[in-house]
Amino acid sequence: MKVAIYGQFYHENSGKYIEELLELLDKEGFEVVIEEKFLSIINQHETITKDYNNWATFNALDNSFNLLFSLGGDGTILKSIDYIKKLDIPIVGINTGRLGFLATIQKEEIQECVQAILEGKYIISERELLDVATSPQNQSLSQTSYALNEVAINRKNSTSMITIHTWLNQKYLTSYWADGLIVSTPTGSTGYSLSCGGPIISPETKSSLITPIAPHNLNARPLIIPDDTEIKLQVTGRLEDFLVSLDSRVTSLHKDTIITIKKAAFKIGLVILEDDSFIKTLRKKLLWGEDRRNKKQ
Repeated sequence: MKVAIYGQFYHENSGKYIEELLELLDKEGFEVVIEEKFLSIINQHETITKDYNNWATFNALDNSFNLLFSLGGDGTILKSIDYIKKLDIPIVGINTGRLGFLATIQKEEIQECVQAILEGKYIISERELLDVATSPQNQSLSQTSYALNEVAINRKNSTSMITIHTWLNQKYLTSYWADGLIVSTPTGSTGYSLSCGGPIISPETKSSLITPIAPHNLNARPLIIPDDTEIKLQVTGRLEDFLVSLDSRVTSLHKDTIITIKKAAFKIGLVILEDDSFIKTLRKKLLWGEDRRNKKQ
């Protein structure tokens, strides 16, 4: 089995877990390729002594890879999508960071994870992405125009609200007077949207979610729509520019810009171990059931 390994940071005390993963993969005969910059970070900390091949560019991976191990938190998984895109390489998210809502495999579970993969005791959870186009075209969005969690519109350098005019499949919906607007996937429903009062949506649900940020018109509520809906946005306000973010990538756009959001042409797959599930993640990460009356459940 051929696997790629990617990480962005060297979290405190993560060296022993990286070493454990590499030793296990080597022992079980995996062909391992480590991303160039992450390999350099590992070598700086003298975590390993074996020489590994490395890959450096977005085009270096191919369909010969069976899995990509993402070592870090949810942000590392989001960044790893840049490398795999349409290659259909499932991501194994090992959490060496903090919350880890996407990276559900804890660093203490590495041995169990590798064993489960060898025995085929896992499923691939397919996740939809959003694709963004702008008119006029924005250069900074031309290469990475997709988002796994959400596309967010925010005011820039001002306390004044902005107005986001919104159309669904060419039909006018409303104009949100607010600090901003979030368009999220079911995967992103547990992130920024949730903190703004949006609902949690199960990942397999074929939908998108529109959530206003601090709306001035208080009857503006989160709206769930089919995921094949084309969403068109135009921002007006006192300032000439506003911010748009695609997951962790942020750029500035002129208020004359038209933003079109629709379902991306590709999906990504997350490896979920056999004894894990989205429901279990809700209990672990959002502390659902943290009530002594539920201890018998």
